[in-house]
Amino acid sequence: MSVMTTRDRWDGDSGTKNAAEPIEQRVTAERDGGIVVFHIGMRINALWKIQLWLPILLFGPRMVRELRADPDSGLLGSRTVVGPGIRHIGFVQYWESFDALKEYAHDGDRSHVDGWRSYLKRRENGAVGIWHETYRVAAGEYETVYDNVPPHGLAASEGTEIVPATGRRESAAGRIGNASDADESSGEDGTD
Repeated sequence: MSVMTTRDRWDGDSGTKNAAEPIEQRVTAERDGGIVVFHIGMRINALWKIQLWLPILLFGPRMVRELRADPDSGLLGSRTVVGPGIRHIGFVQYWESFDALKEYAHDGDRSHVDGWRSYLKRRENGAVGIWHETYRVAAGEYETVYDNVPPHGLAASEGTEIVPATGRRESAAGRIGNASDADESSGEDGTD
């Protein structure tokens, strides 16, 4: 398999594999430089108070659409997550930098500021809560593997290349750049 980039996968006219189809081999996602992993979500505390939590829920997809429409936003990829249970809804996002994330969060012309203000008006009633976690990950300090699944997570993010998980990339240690540890495990035994 040749190296594929996200743009190749999403271009249905290019003749490349559809992103909804599994890549039928073991692959890894690689990119130049570090990334920021951002987890953000909400918890519905009072299901019966729909008028209080629904406006907050609707801001999430609106912000993601806004970010995806702007290739210079710094958002590399986003995926919706639900659970545990139906009360927890959120996103796992990949950003090119913390500065890009912070710039979006504080830009009064973008949806986030309005969403935050809307939440602040509703938080006292306790019907809904929000949370986020931000992780700066340096280049070479992460590893991925995907086997017989469609691209998702970092593999589905802009600027990421999908390459076969062979050679030094066979084990988690090799993919993360610990060559001496990689020599001890081939990755074929499922220990990575």
